Amino acid sequence: MTLSTWLAFFVASWIISLSPGAGALSCMASGLRYGWRRAVWNIFGLQLGIIVALAFVALGIGALITASVWAFTAVKWFGAAYLLYLGIQKWREGPHVQTVDTLAERDGSRWALFRQGFLVNVTNPKGLIFLLAVLPQFINPLARQPLQYLICGTTLVFTDWVVMNGYTMCAAKILRLLREPKQIRWMNKTFGGLFVVAGGLLATFKQAT
Repeated sequence: MTLSTWLAFFVASWIISLSPGAGALSCMASGLRYGWRRAVWNIFGLQLGIIVALAFVALGIGALITASVWAFTAVKWFGAAYLLYLGIQKWREGPHVQTVDTLAERDGSRWALFRQGFLVNVTNPKGLIFLLAVLPQFINPLARQPLQYLICGTTLVFTDWVVMNGYTMCAAKILRLLREPKQIRWMNKTFGGLFVVAGGLLATFKQAT
């Protein structure tokens, strides 16, 4: 991989990472509820989801999933159902007065947040198809492909890590300003509604023909 090719992918990685989606929504919701220190585990999960999707593309599994009507539909509906589940959970969440210190002691375990981030990314067929369409354009088939995929994967994970941390930190700052139950209830229902919308949009996503 030449330097110019890597720089082009580096720019593309920022565009991919900055594009708002379910990952960004997951980061903002987690940061708003738990603060950055705890919500960072959601970001770890998101990055593992990206790594798995990249591995699928590199191994050709992603192409098999998108080519199979059954596999594509199964992944799509599981992802949509999971986003709807997160939305309903958030919508029903009580208006507890939240602080960063008390939330770290409550029900947001590291494993639960890690699992949430991982499932949000790994069950999103739109992300997989996007990688299948974009990533091969930067891979030289005549050169060592494992090294090229490793470079591209590291680059994308780095940019996404930075961007998702930005979303989480911004939400965590808002957390410090929320003191009234009415404000918290409004934010919970807003994010719950956004998760439901994201799930609905994913459910309408159609397989390329």
